[in-house]
Amino acid sequence: MPLKNSVRAVLLLAALAGPAALLSGCASNPVTGRPDLVFQSEAGEIKRSKEVHPMIMQQFGGPYDDQQLQVYVNEVGQRTAKASDRPELEYHFMVLDSEDINAFTTGGGYVYITRGIMNYLNSEAELAAVLGHEIGHVSARHPVRQQSKSTLSNIGAAAVGLFTGSADLAGLANYAGAALVSGYGRDQELEADRLGAKYLKNVGFAPTSMIDVVRLLKNQEMFEIARAREEKREPRVYHGVFATHPDNDERLTEVVKAAETLKGGPTDNLDPGRDKYLKAIEGLPMGPSRSQGVLKGNRFYHADLGLTMAFPSGWTVENQADRLVALSPQKDSVLQMQTQAPPPNTGPREFLSRLLARSSAAQSEAIEVNGLQGYTAVVRAANTPFGLMPARYVVLYHNNLAYIFAGATKGSSGTPKADPLFMSTVKTFRRLKQNEFALAEPYKIKTIRATETTRIADLAKTSPLPTYAEQQLRLLNDLYPNKEPQPGQLIKIVQ
Repeated sequence: MPLKNSVRAVLLLAALAGPAALLSGCASNPVTGRPDLVFQSEAGEIKRSKEVHPMIMQQFGGPYDDQQLQVYVNEVGQRTAKASDRPELEYHFMVLDSEDINAFTTGGGYVYITRGIMNYLNSEAELAAVLGHEIGHVSARHPVRQQSKSTLSNIGAAAVGLFTGSADLAGLANYAGAALVSGYGRDQELEADRLGAKYLKNVGFAPTSMIDVVRLLKNQEMFEIARAREEKREPRVYHGVFATHPDNDERLTEVVKAAETLKGGPTDNLDPGRDKYLKAIEGLPMGPSRSQGVLKGNRFYHADLGLTMAFPSGWTVENQADRLVALSPQKDSVLQMQTQAPPPNTGPREFLSRLLARSSAAQSEAIEVNGLQGYTAVVRAANTPFGLMPARYVVLYHNNLAYIFAGATKGSSGTPKADPLFMSTVKTFRRLKQNEFALAEPYKIKTIRATETTRIADLAKTSPLPTYAEQQLRLLNDLYPNKEPQPGQLIKIVQ
């Protein structure tokens, strides 16, 4: 959760092209050369993607802060793009600081890949396959064609407030949803696969690397679905690359056929660039990054902000892009925390009063938590995830930021039923001690060379991953569900 970014309003664009773009009419499809009915010119496509780019940065918390990795991904992307059907287009490749497993394009040469998906790739060829798939969408102008059908996700307001019902608070932030494309449909996805396989061959990689990516991502998806079922929650599966394909057998058959029809010599002996890629991603965070803050057990640490706090044992804590959300085991209580830069010369009491100006607040009082000044109040009827319920609000000031807490319990009256637990949690909020900064570092990818005795189950026993360590290590190394590494093979562990 990039708490250092204060919540702020974002000007939103219309999702559909303006009237001038509608006049562009028929254009030639860059892939087929045949007329293609689209309602946006190439210049309009580029302009729109450029305008959407800052919104993507806000949605995903910005680019991942590793210039060397950004340069590497851009180099692989540019090389693949030059082998595409639109080589003259100016391409932009960006690694997003997100643990989501995702890659997508908004068209116009803008291609995004998360560090989350990069953790699971195992060669430069697989990276080129993911980027090539997205370049395939760009080449065939799928985003523009989808936009013409009004099926791209709208760039619309998705207000994120602390469920107060206050218009001021609800209007604090709006996020763009333009690039969260949940798939283009079977025909376009398979076309992107076919094009990506062709581009792989053009740059000297085996087209079957596309199949490798599909397999490892489908394995990850199956594990996530099984894990979610066990944990009684909705699965968090990726939204972009390969998300809505047909079933595995049909999809893989289509990709293999596309790869086999490409001209050229055999590709079995081509170097996929495994060691080069694994060395490039060494140090990549597994989970949230340092700038987002990390969870170790039930305690949250944020080195950049110099703070820590503990959540109740057994609660599920999710580190979202703009907030922390903690949910009780019975899913009947929720506590959220996010930040905002307070106006100049505004204390915690005035800040919270403004925040709750349109609400009926009671039990208001000044508080001090571990030397930090704050203010708290209970709203009798707040717009919570459980409907109109009482909600506890707390504001604490720390290093020129206001930390806003909001807690609610289903079926409450007067005060939230979990109010004592909310307040005891807030009171764990404090500055980091000097010896705790090391704990605020995320888990990271490290590479080791496998020996004849290396077994994933043994590596899992010493892994810091708190749950499903063996399954996660297998997924990271494309050894799921029960394969073992070959002696001499470079593999990933987490430290």
